[in-house]
Amino acid sequence: MRYEFSLSGGEGNYVAPDKEYSSLDPKDQIKYGFLVEENRNKEERLQLPELNSGFDTVYWYRGRSITTIAADEHGCFISSEKPETLPCTFVTDVLSKGNYQVTVTLFAERTIKEAMIFLGRRRLAFVGEIQAGSYWTRTFITNICPIIPRNHSEEMEDTTLDVTILGDGLHLKSLEVEPIDCKTIYIAGDSTVTDQSADYPYYPYHSYCGWGQMLSYYVGTQAAISNHSHSGLTTESFRSEGHYKILIDQIKAGDICLFQFAHNDQKLLHLKAEEGYKENLYKYIGEIKEKGATPILVSPLARNTWKGNDDSYNDLLIDYARVCKELAAECEIPLVELHKKSKELVMRMGKEQVKAYFFPSDYTHSNDYGAFLFAEFVYEDLVSAKIIAPNKEIAKNVFIPPKEMPEIVPPMELADIEDPNAERLFEHLERPNDLLTRVEALELVITAMHFFPTNVYNDAFDDVIGHEVYAGTVECAYQNGLIPDTMVEDKKFYPTSQISGTEFLAIVENGYKSRKGKLKLNASMKSMKTECVITRSAAAELCRQLHI
Repeated sequence: MRYEFSLSGGEGNYVAPDKEYSSLDPKDQIKYGFLVEENRNKEERLQLPELNSGFDTVYWYRGRSITTIAADEHGCFISSEKPETLPCTFVTDVLSKGNYQVTVTLFAERTIKEAMIFLGRRRLAFVGEIQAGSYWTRTFITNICPIIPRNHSEEMEDTTLDVTILGDGLHLKSLEVEPIDCKTIYIAGDSTVTDQSADYPYYPYHSYCGWGQMLSYYVGTQAAISNHSHSGLTTESFRSEGHYKILIDQIKAGDICLFQFAHNDQKLLHLKAEEGYKENLYKYIGEIKEKGATPILVSPLARNTWKGNDDSYNDLLIDYARVCKELAAECEIPLVELHKKSKELVMRMGKEQVKAYFFPSDYTHSNDYGAFLFAEFVYEDLVSAKIIAPNKEIAKNVFIPPKEMPEIVPPMELADIEDPNAERLFEHLERPNDLLTRVEALELVITAMHFFPTNVYNDAFDDVIGHEVYAGTVECAYQNGLIPDTMVEDKKFYPTSQISGTEFLAIVENGYKSRKGKLKLNASMKSMKTECVITRSAAAELCRQLHI
């Protein structure tokens, strides 16, 4: 399949700038087109980051159209304000799951120091300089595979290839996609590895990112990356929730499988390093070997954790890293010592300076800069073990954090926007007469006040495990100060317990204070303080009245 985007045309399907992709087009044709806010908002499937580009508008732009695509003799490009922060995403159907070779031709109006290309769900294919005034062509390899999206329990087919370019003055001239038979590197892991989505306007420092989605840049055309990592997974839940079945059904002789777990295993008593964790990894290793593929253990990414105020590093994962090393030696398989290298980085830079590589206010999950660096650590060990050859096309230090990090705030004219999804949620509430639980209360307040739930979890409470579907909601509430201290006991939140009117109102007041200031209680709010329990509909009605 070949597509041409310049007004002068060429050899292939001409794609006009207003051609939008729709999965609802006739089934007897290959569907293709651009992905912008308008068509994404119309189709639920286009809103699942795991089945699409992984980019979506930041919450204050939800429901609005901010991306305009234009075309000239050099191809299609973003013509909106601040084009360098807006992804230009083209989507095409593919014939089947598997590996694909993607050849991209671009044109740059001006020299772009940090042009970026992502394939699939935000997997980095290229970052670097593109000179002004000439056509630039590069070939990449990507993998299309089924996946179980977050908050879903069933496997879903991925039927499209998404190509996203970022850069002010960058034009998409042509695109060619064809199946290719090549080696595949499968990845199994948790939120520090997974293909994380990102908001746009895009700022790398404010984007969660797993090192698995950056590894494709370093591997290049030697192999396709098939990342099956997910937030909150353990060595146990990776199998029990169905993710491993997708991987093991596809992997073949000559392929490679990387395993990196521990961040969530350490929260569960039966998955201690020397116990369930080791046993589960040992079983995975044997099964991958039976397929004729190469299993590789990756010791867990180090956290930015320190002991009190004495500036000594607190290694929470040392036992798990040691087990990885021992098990790799015992099973005679390669080891990627990511824990060692990332720990050395954290200790060398110190807890404040190294924050440039982690998502803001997060000590576990990297941002795009951090994931890019940690992927380089993995790549170096894969080269040392002769799993892959050195990639001569990559450049080091091409994607590093700036000295001053930007602060992301909504434009003044959008400070008081109302979420179009909020009204639908409150008017068509499921189970309206059920008694409200603590986590459901957080969901309502987060929606009403335009906080954006995260898809990662930072161990704020001992009774909320990372793979629970509501873990991101709890993390969002915790980061934004919604949860009163009176609702926490012995570092437990009791998320499924029923909530009282007083507790619910305290959450509402905390959220309102961070958005508009002190909440003036009306009569219905004051009466709610007397309620021992409240219904979902009563809580939703209160949220609907807030008008944030």
